[in-house]
Amino acid sequence: MKSFLVISLFALLLPRCSRGFEYWNQTKLVDDGITDVGVPHFVPITLIGSAAAKGAVCMDGSLPGYHLDKGFGSGGNSWLVQLEGGGWCNDINSCLYRKKSRRGSSYYMEKQLQFSGILSNKPEENPDFYNWNRVKIRYCDGASFLGEGYDSAAGLFFRGQRIWLVSMEELMSKGMRYADQALLTGCSAGGLAAIHHCDEFRALFPGNIRVKCLADAGMFLDAIDVAGQRTLRHFFGGVVNLQGVARNLPRACTSRILPVLCFFPQNVLSSIQTPLFLLNTAYDVWQLQESLATKAADPHGYWIDCKMNNAKCNTGQIDFLQGFRNQMLLSVRKFSLSSKNGLFINSCFAHCQSERQDTWFGSNSLLLGTGESLNLSLIGTLTVFKSS
Repeated sequence: MKSFLVISLFALLLPRCSRGFEYWNQTKLVDDGITDVGVPHFVPITLIGSAAAKGAVCMDGSLPGYHLDKGFGSGGNSWLVQLEGGGWCNDINSCLYRKKSRRGSSYYMEKQLQFSGILSNKPEENPDFYNWNRVKIRYCDGASFLGEGYDSAAGLFFRGQRIWLVSMEELMSKGMRYADQALLTGCSAGGLAAIHHCDEFRALFPGNIRVKCLADAGMFLDAIDVAGQRTLRHFFGGVVNLQGVARNLPRACTSRILPVLCFFPQNVLSSIQTPLFLLNTAYDVWQLQESLATKAADPHGYWIDCKMNNAKCNTGQIDFLQGFRNQMLLSVRKFSLSSKNGLFINSCFAHCQSERQDTWFGSNSLLLGTGESLNLSLIGTLTVFKSS
């Protein structure tokens, strides 16, 4: 059997998807409003004291951090490492703004963070990972853990790659070096980071250790917006150039095309050797609102209603969204042919599905076919680690 179960769900919108879309409209950031059942489980932050000497610091020069909930029992030697998401900054002003928040400084980070969804410690909510060593690495660099640079005039550190390296060193010293299986994951900008760092993660472990990656909502496409421009390519270009990302992108890619294009997952998937699972929607709401139908691309507001409620999209807008969906499918077609890889792409209007309890493992999670339950936890774990 394949080590990954390859699944694609390209049907009409499922009724169960609407709740996730409403949630997005209310909060904009998935990890800002995690819903949970029962008593919430909070995990304290740990700052990496050795990071400063290595220049592995947040944008303001503060120490990077992580939250670790130790595994036990059958999961004592299994590790799940999640890279936090939270957008990017592409110019000095946006990075200075980020510098004064938890996205750019550990001074503003929560001292405790709720673990839910794929990080939950409850077997009824997260049956396959609940007793693993579960880690959330905080995101405070603004370039998906890939930057390398410093702007002395603005006092901005772009040290994402160093934060990645020192975080891995820290976790290895905390027992991850003895792992018998390990999974690297992340959502949104963290999902993009999980794709780019997947092979580096694999290289930390001996060849006989089972290591795989899961990217949730990390398939950001180099797509044309409603005005005929490439908004996200322009934005990513600023991220790559300002933060010195090019040196940390695959040379197999940057030797052929512009570095900014290699920041897009669609152009690097073919070079990743480690088994990778993609969890994404064909109608990614973040990309719709922030790269396809932005205020700049839609100055007269024709897309406002459609962006906030897909039921209000007109025929032309639906055709445009179908075109985006088709581009998403095309971008992963070759990837899906590999027996070591896997994917689950659904038709929800959402962004990130592994961090929320109701979309990860809950009574309101997705269904395949007519009544056949296939929760995202099953897809993300049994097919990742337990297939032969």
